[in-house]
Amino acid sequence: MPAEACPLCDASGAVLRNALAYTRPDDHQLSPGHFIVVPFRHVADFFDMTAEEKRAVLDLLDRVRERVGGEFAPDGYNIGVNIGAAGGQSRMHVHVHLIPRFRGDVADPRGGVRCVLAKKNPA
Repeated sequence: MPAEACPLCDASGAVLRNALAYTRPDDHQLSPGHFIVVPFRHVADFFDMTAEEKRAVLDLLDRVRERVGGEFAPDGYNIGVNIGAAGGQSRMHVHVHLIPRFRGDVADPRGGVRCVLAKKNPA
């Protein structure tokens, strides 16, 4: 997808921002307070971001977690990045998910992100 057609290149819904990235609520929230952190530069692969972009994304991840914690008081979090189509990436612009977790939101949360491949989860 060309950058000019990428919805994540539009930061108009930004809640927080710094010089290289922004954060906004995820369009398909898995829980209350589910946010994504997105670099301004159109780059598909997390590992292709510059060191400065990675620092900017992590800075905003910390800042949005403080906001989510104060507003929603979750009991835990998952942080996720899908890289490549085989990794589940559907929008080819890096975005890091902050997903608040709450006691009882699933029957057994053990395994966390390991449950992405549920059939291979040994728990």
